[in-house]
Amino acid sequence: MRSKPHEPLSWSSRLWAESEQIYLAILAHPFLTGLSDGSLDPAAFGHYVTQDVHYLRGYARALCVVGAKAPLHTDTAMFARHAAGAVAVELDLHATLLAELGLDSAAVAATPVAPTTRAYTSYLLATAYGGSFADGLAAVLPCYWIYAEIGKALVTRGSPDHRYQRWIDTYAGDEFRAVVTEVLALTDRTGQGLGRDDEARARAHFAATARYEWMFWDAAWRRESWQV
Repeated sequence: MRSKPHEPLSWSSRLWAESEQIYLAILAHPFLTGLSDGSLDPAAFGHYVTQDVHYLRGYARALCVVGAKAPLHTDTAMFARHAAGAVAVELDLHATLLAELGLDSAAVAATPVAPTTRAYTSYLLATAYGGSFADGLAAVLPCYWIYAEIGKALVTRGSPDHRYQRWIDTYAGDEFRAVVTEVLALTDRTGQGLGRDDEARARAHFAATARYEWMFWDAAWRRESWQV
C-alpha cells in the first residue's frame, strides 16, 4: 500500500496511513478474532449477516449515486458494475449463511435496521447525494478496502468453522481484490486533482466511514438493538 522509496505517497496511501489505527482496532476486535479462532457466537454472526443485508441495500444506492457523479463514463460504468456484481455475490453468500444459521429472508425482513446500520447508511447516502464526487468516493472506499485487508489477514489464520471460513474466503479472493484495485486506482487519479480544502473534506469522510466500519462490527458483537 506504500509507494516506492523517494516517491510521493499516493492519495490512497495517505488516506490509509491516517486511518491505519482504525483498521488495526477492527482486526483486533473480538468479533473478528472470534471468526478466525471459531469462538464467535453464531447468534452474533447471524446478527451481522442480517444487518449486512440491510446495509448493502443502502451501500448499493450510494455506489450508484457516486458513479453518477463520476467525471468519466468508464468510472460510472465501473460503479454500476460494482453495485450490481459485488452486491449479488455477497447476497448469494448471505443466502447460504442465513440458512446455515437457521434464518431466512422473512426473518431478515422482519428484523429492524439497527441504529449503527441506520447511521452508517444514512451517512453514506447523505455524503453521496450532497457532496462532491471525491466526497462520495472517499466515503464508500473504506467498505471496499477494509474488507479486502481483513480478508487478506484472516485467510492466513483460517477458521475451524466452515461458515466463517467461507466468509473469509470471499473477501480474500482474487475477484474481490480486483474490484478493490480498480477503486484504488480511481482514488489516486481523483486525489491528484483536489485542492487543499476539497482534499481535507474528502479525507474526513474516509476517516468517518472507517470508524463506522469498526462500529458495525462492534454492533454485531453486542447484538445492538433500539433501546427505546
